[in-house]
Amino acid sequence: MPEITRAKTLHQGQFNRLIKITQATSRYPERDVLVLMLGHHLGMRITEISRLTVADVMHGSGKLRSEISMREAITKGCRQRCAYQASKSAIQALDTYLQYRIERGIGTVVGIGPYRGLLPHQPLIYSSRGDGMSQNTKRRVLESGVQRDYKACDSLQAHVTKLYQRAGIKGGSSHSGRRTFASKVLATTGDMETVAQLLGHTSIDCSQRYVDVDQGVLQAMFAAAVKAPYNIGKRKE
Repeated sequence: MPEITRAKTLHQGQFNRLIKITQATSRYPERDVLVLMLGHHLGMRITEISRLTVADVMHGSGKLRSEISMREAITKGCRQRCAYQASKSAIQALDTYLQYRIERGIGTVVGIGPYRGLLPHQPLIYSSRGDGMSQNTKRRVLESGVQRDYKACDSLQAHVTKLYQRAGIKGGSSHSGRRTFASKVLATTGDMETVAQLLGHTSIDCSQRYVDVDQGVLQAMFAAAVKAPYNIGKRKE
């Protein structure tokens, strides 16, 4: 069988370079930086990002949600999961893009209203045409043998891959953010079940294909596990 090429995981220096190059060269830097942040800091797939609505990330009061519910309708596996806005840089990128849209009247209502004046059920990410990103209908066969149609945003996927190429990151693609996110979670927690839950996978085996942790980090995790004391109570006489 041919070897499967996996998207490159990024270290912090590469990610910083990717953001800086995108800010300097993209036609829509506010939007593109946010897309990259949602992948790297929240573990979202490109198609999931393209199908988010304003109401998914913001309350009617205009306050950003700390917990984003990834609805069944927008996830690849048709399973709801939560993504958490715990990254200050991702939150700042979201605020910056929302302000960009408000100032240019992209998907807004006349006058001041809920959701900072943005239409709540319109896509969060807009295309260069001034509407939502185009979606392609595809079909796959599940392990159960059932065929299921799903949406894929090939145009945004190709665009994001070009951002990596422009930054000179060999092997980088639209899936690099999700893989980098998974590797960071594993390095921090040492728990594949947590990785699977945050990625929305039903099995650890599926999540294991995503992670790419530095050997030194793995050794440190192993050493910490070996040194951890066992919680054994005193035996009663």
